Amino acid sequence: MSGGIDSTVTAMMLHEQGYEVVGVTMKTWDYKTSGGIPSKETGCCSLDSINDAREIAVDMGFHHFIVDIRDEFGDYVIDNFVDEYISGRTPNPCILCNTHIKWNALLKRADLLDCDYIATGHYANVESNDDRYWISKGKDINKDQSYVLWGLTQECLARTQFPIGNFSKPEIREMALNWGYESLSKKAESYEICFVPGNDYREFLKVQRPELEANVKGGVFVDSENNVIGEHIGYPFFTIGQRKGLGQAFGKPMYVTEIRPESNTVVLGDTSDLLKNTMNVIDVNCMKYNNLGIRDEVVTMVRYNSPGTLSDISSDTSGTAVKVNFHANVKGIAPGQSAVFYEGDDVIGGGIISTNFN
Repeated sequence: MSGGIDSTVTAMMLHEQGYEVVGVTMKTWDYKTSGGIPSKETGCCSLDSINDAREIAVDMGFHHFIVDIRDEFGDYVIDNFVDEYISGRTPNPCILCNTHIKWNALLKRADLLDCDYIATGHYANVESNDDRYWISKGKDINKDQSYVLWGLTQECLARTQFPIGNFSKPEIREMALNWGYESLSKKAESYEICFVPGNDYREFLKVQRPELEANVKGGVFVDSENNVIGEHIGYPFFTIGQRKGLGQAFGKPMYVTEIRPESNTVVLGDTSDLLKNTMNVIDVNCMKYNNLGIRDEVVTMVRYNSPGTLSDISSDTSGTAVKVNFHANVKGIAPGQSAVFYEGDDVIGGGIISTNFN
């Protein structure tokens, strides 16, 4: 329970359905240790959000616990976030957190509390057959969160419920209003990375690695033909597809098309230079099938809330690496981000983009 509307309505629905509900709020990070101002802390880890979750639990008559997982979160998610940027890639910390921290932490507490299932307020669904469990898209296509859940293991999926997966966001707000929680029904959502103050990842990197700025200053911009066209503040402070914040003007729109950390070089090009039709994906988690094998007409998504692109995929014998051939060019494929493979509404697997090339 984050204190937000989705997890709160999830708890309410289960409570009304007769489940014995135990509310858990996880404290993952705080602004003070990430360079922010504690009094301006917002989101799921703020004191206000924790109090909101507890008040709902008390009001509904079920137990509520606060779990401090800041050490686990910092050691894994934060360190990975920083290391990925230093490696010239663009991380996706929410997916990493879901995969390695939140579900593991919840299952551990569920076992301690003799709970059979864990439930969250994600807009997605869990499907199964005799052999496998997998994620499928939520009813509200604008809120669907199946993309960020590709890393969940079979063990996690077998014990997971998504009660709001077959509802739209307006329906969830109406439920909260009908239950008498008017302020909750109007509560705004946060789209920022929870641990990055002001959503300024550059400043966050500087706070986490004080020596970084000095170590990477003096890098160069080059064009698609490797001609030096300018200097920059350091390659970790750029992402694939970036146009604004380059630090200088070039007389026409220029986009980051490649990052070369070994030489502190950032390649700039036109928007057409961002178009790719193949990529490699590693650390693949297979969901619907034991091995993705060779499949045609798979829809591959390379960013959250995108329609995806038809593609052919082929995996290695281990099933942990996949080559993707898109049926049409895809813009802004960024190493470090997630690729998720769909058959219809079903997630058949996902992994981390390692390279993109034509």
